[in-house]
Amino acid sequence: MRIIAFYSPKGGVGKTAAAVNMAYLASRENISTLLWDLDPQGAASFYLAGAEMVKGRKLSKLLEGKSPIARFIHENVYPNLDFIPAHSSFRNFDIKLEQEEGHNALKDLLAPLSEDTSLVILDCPPTLSRLTEQVLEVADKVYVPLVPTWLSLNSWNQLREFVKDKKLGNKKLRPFFSMVDRRKNLHREILAQGSELFGHQVPAAVPYASAVERMGEEGQPLELLAPNSPAAVEFRKLWVSIRKDLWAR
Repeated sequence: MRIIAFYSPKGGVGKTAAAVNMAYLASRENISTLLWDLDPQGAASFYLAGAEMVKGRKLSKLLEGKSPIARFIHENVYPNLDFIPAHSSFRNFDIKLEQEEGHNALKDLLAPLSEDTSLVILDCPPTLSRLTEQVLEVADKVYVPLVPTWLSLNSWNQLREFVKDKKLGNKKLRPFFSMVDRRKNLHREILAQGSELFGHQVPAAVPYASAVERMGEEGQPLELLAPNSPAAVEFRKLWVSIRKDLWAR
């Protein structure tokens, strides 16, 4: 089982849209995939299937061992794609993890999935916290969407310092550009400097697009909603890079 995370210390950068689209593209290739929405705002539920279809369960029952993780899973939201929706109680995840000091509780929670799941995708809240630490420990790769602005680059540097301080391994981090507006000079300038700024940069630059915003309204991944859109093309590039990263031969 491979585990990847979509994470940014800065909100509103297209993290959830990327996580949902990668989950769908993986499942379309017959990869048994689970998307876990760890963000209590629950945006992935809207992007996957609209507001009505999926509702989460209280976190405490899972962490206290009163309910197995299987009871939190909504199976086959799409073929080969299972989903654990967020719940408002997920805002207490860090408090619960602090009480489990000494081991990676998130790793323990994910372990039972290994028999039936090939890929787990974690959609993470934009915090630098104990949950962030455990995600960075357990994930094989962490994909970090960055808007091409200096503020977003500053958040990237903060993340790298956090990872270095916690000795979590910078080599897991995979930055990619998101919400790109090529009409803006600054966006074009930073895009051109990508390899200098990041070194190992994912070759995808997802544009700022109304089609991505419509995902929440329509409750569909972009591959179903607007497969010929420039954003869908870039998401496919991102998935190809992830697939190579995880299953390179």
